[in-house]
Amino acid sequence: MSQTMMILFGGVGALLVLASLIGFVLSRRVACEQGRATVDNLNARIKAWWVMVAIFAVAFVFGRGVTIVLFALVSFYCLREFLSITPTRPEDHRAIVVAFYLFIPLQYWLIWAEWQTLFTILIPVWAFLLLPVLAVMQGETRDFLQRSARIQWALMLTVFCISHAPALLILDIPGFDEMCCCCSSSSPSCNCRTCCNMYSASCSGSTRWRPASARRRPGKGWSVAGFRQ
Repeated sequence: MSQTMMILFGGVGALLVLASLIGFVLSRRVACEQGRATVDNLNARIKAWWVMVAIFAVAFVFGRGVTIVLFALVSFYCLREFLSITPTRPEDHRAIVVAFYLFIPLQYWLIWAEWQTLFTILIPVWAFLLLPVLAVMQGETRDFLQRSARIQWALMLTVFCISHAPALLILDIPGFDEMCCCCSSSSPSCNCRTCCNMYSASCSGSTRWRPASARRRPGKGWSVAGFRQ
């Protein structure tokens, strides 16, 4: 885990410790029944936040793969909860199955493969085109627009939006690498990412290091539509 993430989780942990102390003090001071119910609800939420932060911290410690799988599971359960309170018809089941078992794994696999171009258009373009087609193939056109929009935007909110959190792991911000502590040179020609990779490889004793520019990036050389130019 990087120093930035340690500072982030440390700050969140400090806030949770403060919230836990406040909840403990309130549980001792509040005497009325309605107030106790409110405090109990508050303490239950604080405990839930402790569990969530601990899970995310463990995921970040174990690396990118575990983090991506964790967010994929979060998207799966969020989509399930969203659709459980959304009125659907039996004719929508094929589109729902495709949303769960095709677009969720594919969206997060694109993050793992660092295919950023197709990742950004898979759901807003291809899912928005395919899901209405699957729904209308059932032969039921009653409330077609409303039914299609519910599934489309459920996928958009619970999968596409949430998937941008682990996608930050592969985000290449120009100039950010110059802040790397293992490169002491301030020359504009210094490839700090290369220095970091060489430094990490030398520390681990690995001889199979390759510079970042030599790695295969599936998204390179692809047009906006996801096909080769």
